[in-house]
Amino acid sequence: MAHELQTRHDFRFPGESDEYRRARNDLLNAEVELRRQIERVNALRRELPSGGAVGTEYVFEEWDAGEGAARPVRLAELFDDGKDTLFLYSFMVVPREQGLPFVGPCPSCTSIIDGIDGAIPHITQRTSFAVESTAPIAQFREHGSRRGWRHARLLSSAGNSYREDYGAADSNGYQWPLATVFVRGDDGIRHYWSSELWWVAHDAGQGPRHVDFMWPLWAVFDRTPEGRGEWETKLEYG
Repeated sequence: MAHELQTRHDFRFPGESDEYRRARNDLLNAEVELRRQIERVNALRRELPSGGAVGTEYVFEEWDAGEGAARPVRLAELFDDGKDTLFLYSFMVVPREQGLPFVGPCPSCTSIIDGIDGAIPHITQRTSFAVESTAPIAQFREHGSRRGWRHARLLSSAGNSYREDYGAADSNGYQWPLATVFVRGDDGIRHYWSSELWWVAHDAGQGPRHVDFMWPLWAVFDRTPEGRGEWETKLEYG
């Protein structure tokens, strides 16, 4: 191993046994290596060459609170002043024909934006951030209002081909969540990265986990004895 893992520290929790400490140190070894592997993957991502140029002037709709009506906004206008990176999340609004256990706003996507909305003022210090769905903007805004979202920039892609072009929907209108990053440079706007783990075969019982990096509840459950289990998110809990 190139670097010896540093697992020893002097702190001990009340009542812990030697057996616990040995097992915990083994786990700590794995956690340190995982931390290093995550950074190795991050470095590979940062070193990606330029992706494909965006050849379509996608026009979305967003809600203009001042006018009390929808207004068009181009993809290029989603880049905040002084920022050349845009993180665009594709939020599922599921048609009945897709055959999933729910119809309408995706509970999982809702949970993701529930968790990240409060962090957006921090995120947008570094990068532009927006969330698009195929729902009419008034409906999407209403859903966000019910959830208490205050910061997410919500868009409707109902009038363009963005989702299908960038892999978040198919020609039947069936949808799935996807995270996509665009960069703006002297040669225009280019695709930089998307959460392509969605399309890659996954191990049994895991799911693609392609957007888990922005979904904090799983990180919490992963630290508990029960783990993730078979639990599913819902829009409401009894």
